[in-house]
Amino acid sequence: MTDDVITGEDLSDTVWAGERWERRTFTRCDFTGADFAGVETRGCAFTDCDFSRADLTGSRHIATAFRGCTFRSAVVNRAEFRQCSLLGSVLADCGLRSTRLVEADLTLVGLGGADLRGTDLRGLRLREANLVDADLRRADLREADLTGARLLGARLEEADLRGARVDAHGLVQARLAGARVDLPTAIAFAAAHGLVVD
Repeated sequence: MTDDVITGEDLSDTVWAGERWERRTFTRCDFTGADFAGVETRGCAFTDCDFSRADLTGSRHIATAFRGCTFRSAVVNRAEFRQCSLLGSVLADCGLRSTRLVEADLTLVGLGGADLRGTDLRGLRLREANLVDADLRRADLREADLTGARLLGARLEEADLRGARVDAHGLVQARLAGARVDLPTAIAFAAAHGLVVD
């Protein structure tokens, strides 16, 4: 791929396995079923792109933005997103347990029903993310920002929430049995459930 700016292209089922992309911009492009296995992106931007059923196995993305993108049934085994923004993107039926998210911004991301058991989500920004019915059992969410996240039915049993920011609404909606929390979160949890803490 040599063009630096691509808009509205149908790139479905294209094979780019193993390529390296730097500072490329894609807007409203269709990558449905494309092969990104082992691809490395640095400083790229994807806006309103469709990655449904794409294969991102072993791909690596550094300081790349995926804004408003759709990853429905995409394969992201062993993919890494480091210092990336996935603002407003939807990751549905992707199997994210082996995906590495490091210093990533997942604000407004759709992760409803996602299987994130035991994943390392430390320090991630998950503000206003949709985590309805997501399975986060035993996940490491230390220092994560879950402010405004939708947590109805989310399973956070045995998750590590020390230092995480979770508002009262989330503390009432999620299932938290056995979760590890710090004192401020424990007090907020008690208050959210109507207890008076003296």
